[in-house]
Amino acid sequence: QANGFNGINVHRGVERPNVYLLTLQWDTLEAHTVGFRESDLFVQWRALIGPFFANPPVVEHWELLN
Repeated sequence: QANGFNGINVHRGVERPNVYLLTLQWDTLEAHTVGFRESDLFVQWRALIGPFFANPPVVEHWELLN
């Protein structure tokens, strides 16, 4: 739904199956940090997944090199 959002992958830890890694793909950094984070969709997203966080999530931005 969010402009610039291209998909998500959810990974579960093998050694720590209670730990998850979510990787989300965006067209640009700004599509995430401005377009999404400042929208009502972000509020809805956090309401849906927030209760599953044991701690605040670590958010980092990466670029694909291959």
